[in-house]
Amino acid sequence: MLRIRLGDSICLGGWEVPLGGACRRDRPCPGSEMSTTRQQPAQNQATAANPATDASVKHFVLDTNILLHNPNALFVFKEHHVVIPFAVIEELDKMKRKEDDLGRNARECIRHLDRLRNVGSLTHGVYWGEVAPRVGAGAALGPGGQTGSIRIDVTVYDRPGAIALDMPDNRIIAVAWHLHQQGIRSVFVSKDLSARIKSDSLGIKTEDFENQKVDAERLYTGYLAATTDGELIDDLYKDRLVPVERVAPFLVAKDSEGVEYPRELLPNQYVVLKDRDDENHTGIGRRLADTDHVIPVTGPRKPVFGIMHRNVQQMMALDLLMDDDVKLVTLLGSAGTGKTLLALAAGMAKVFSEERYDKLLVARPIMPLGRDIGYLPGDKDEKLGAWMQPIFDNLTYLLSTRGASGQGPESHTTEQRVEKLVADGKLVLEPLTYIRGRSIPHQFMIVDEAQNLTPHEIKTIVSRVGEGTKLVLTGDIGQIDNPYLDQSSNGLSYTAEKMKGVRLFGHITLAKSERSELASLAASRL
Repeated sequence: MLRIRLGDSICLGGWEVPLGGACRRDRPCPGSEMSTTRQQPAQNQATAANPATDASVKHFVLDTNILLHNPNALFVFKEHHVVIPFAVIEELDKMKRKEDDLGRNARECIRHLDRLRNVGSLTHGVYWGEVAPRVGAGAALGPGGQTGSIRIDVTVYDRPGAIALDMPDNRIIAVAWHLHQQGIRSVFVSKDLSARIKSDSLGIKTEDFENQKVDAERLYTGYLAATTDGELIDDLYKDRLVPVERVAPFLVAKDSEGVEYPRELLPNQYVVLKDRDDENHTGIGRRLADTDHVIPVTGPRKPVFGIMHRNVQQMMALDLLMDDDVKLVTLLGSAGTGKTLLALAAGMAKVFSEERYDKLLVARPIMPLGRDIGYLPGDKDEKLGAWMQPIFDNLTYLLSTRGASGQGPESHTTEQRVEKLVADGKLVLEPLTYIRGRSIPHQFMIVDEAQNLTPHEIKTIVSRVGEGTKLVLTGDIGQIDNPYLDQSSNGLSYTAEKMKGVRLFGHITLAKSERSELASLAASRL
């Protein structure tokens, strides 16, 4: 016979309920999911004790592709809670065996979760602030240094008819749907458009992963235009130097509503000056690194390995490429604007003519357009030939009599000259597959088609640069073949936006196609 005494309580729904009294929502049952023996960090105790703060905290349900895109995505949601469906863990387990960047990201994410597992129960939730020193600069803290929790949801939920089919995407969406049905502020985060459409159709708040995105419509171009008085332009070229404060009053612009706002001239940013009284009286200046001076830009007076600029943006690009103090240059533009050709011409001039660098290294990501043709015969160099053909086309042009007369004996074909440069080790063509772990000193390095790289891959490449190396990233964000990237999230756009204002960095967006009249028409109309 069960004896009940005054003050006894029972466990109901995970909360302790006194017999004859109301449910104690402040006292979870011992051993229940609401209870944990682990001590929470002090900042999170304060959060849990403040109902007003709790009301502002969200639960972000992450899709697998978010963690494959950026393993540190676990730690960027500040004071909010991260929920990982168990189906995501299963998909990560399948991806970890891959030998590409997806496999690497899957393994890194699993290691993050394993470290959290040693802190507490992932089923109940672990406040990741306890391992924050290990996640590095990828972490983002909330107000007052608060951090949310990371939890793995192992429950198999009943699904509505629309997602009744048993597949990983539907099981993942079901976790967000369950939280939504409970009235919990939940957000489903995915880079999969179909998954976002499905979850949004169920009434779930749905978002893309915005942490590493930039505004592609307002992307940094590397130059400004200003209407000035003629005296400033004359002084710029006469004195070869003017202070930034003389230019600043002319950089004021108006927004769409007609409100004026000042524009800042960043280090290594160009300014195109136009005389308000004479439209033919113009000048171009560049803020010299992080100094307070603007210097005039005239462009190279003689061809750079047989190449002369054809427009203002190409002149700016060559100015950056030929400046040894600018260690990182990004060139962005549509097809035919001359990105790769200018970079190669500057690299060949610096390596072969000036001998400023030991060798010219050209790399491209292995990313096919359309369906891949499968395995290629031959050794590494023979396999690489198909991928590097655009580079060979530009090299052939630069080494031909049309591109640079007098560059070699007439008896040698351009193909033979390229082969000799490769054989001598002065020209290196390779994929980015083998760059991890390397150190690249005293080289002029060009990474073509950089728009197909993730921000993490760009970081890996830039961190390989050794002493005395110059790195050039080129690409067209309008032609992205990587299915996980777009104009706002690719590594080239991210680098141009995040590195602006750094004295070692320069960027130019090339606007006009110079390849041919047909190429220019195709770029603008198709």
